[in-house]
Amino acid sequence: VQLQASGGGLVQPGGSLRLSCATSGITSAYYYIGWFRQAPGKEREWVSCITVSRSDDSAYYADSVKGRFTISGDNAKNTVYLEMNSLTPEDTALYYCAFNPQGYPSIAAGTYTFWGQGTQVTVSS
Repeated sequence: VQLQASGGGLVQPGGSLRLSCATSGITSAYYYIGWFRQAPGKEREWVSCITVSRSDDSAYYADSVKGRFTISGDNAKNTVYLEMNSLTPEDTALYYCAFNPQGYPSIAAGTYTFWGQGTQVTVSS
């Protein structure tokens, strides 16, 4: 399994970015893709996750991003997106996508067995 995160960059407060997580090598029919972030000097934080299956696209969000971030998946492109709006400096972090083979959503990093390399998001004026 491989994951490739992209789309990070420098944005002003109040701005938007869309992160992409391209996946390959996944043979499971039902799994989750999650986004985590880690700011300098802080622990890795779960941001959001989504199921990937033909019949379900349930999405989950951390309270800190609910209403501002939207996660979605494109099964045909094997890609999961994280649309981030109303960004604040507190959203500045290295963002990772990860693969969770379990049949339930999880905020625990240990549940995720494969990780992308991370993409930097910096919110600053």
